[in-house]
Amino acid sequence: MSPSTSTLFLRIGGEPAIRNLVDAFYERVLSNPKLQPFFLDTPMDRLRNMQYEFFTAALDGPPAANPRPLSYVHFGRGITREHFGLFIDCLFDTLKDLRLDDATAREIISRLNVYADEITGSSNGSE
Repeated sequence: MSPSTSTLFLRIGGEPAIRNLVDAFYERVLSNPKLQPFFLDTPMDRLRNMQYEFFTAALDGPPAANPRPLSYVHFGRGITREHFGLFIDCLFDTLKDLRLDDATAREIISRLNVYADEITGSSNGSE
């Protein structure tokens, strides 16, 4: 497959790259004092696996077997647009550290921004 027809999942390196991305990303997320409280009682192995499945599907890799709606998973957690923005900032910094080119990093961020309303519980841009 040429880069123009390959999925984003494959272009960045497939399963090993996504696993590496998720591990590096959560090191950064868990060091952020505004994001860390969301994960205090979270089994991190389970979260990493769920995030691997989410990133894989969002980047056109194989879909998860039984994905739960993001709105269900995040409901009632108090995640605001500010929190989502911090999460995306952590992701962008992680992508830079992993030496992905700027265009690829922005494409990944763009894919995840689509889910902001589901994650924050917003339907019209308000919090």
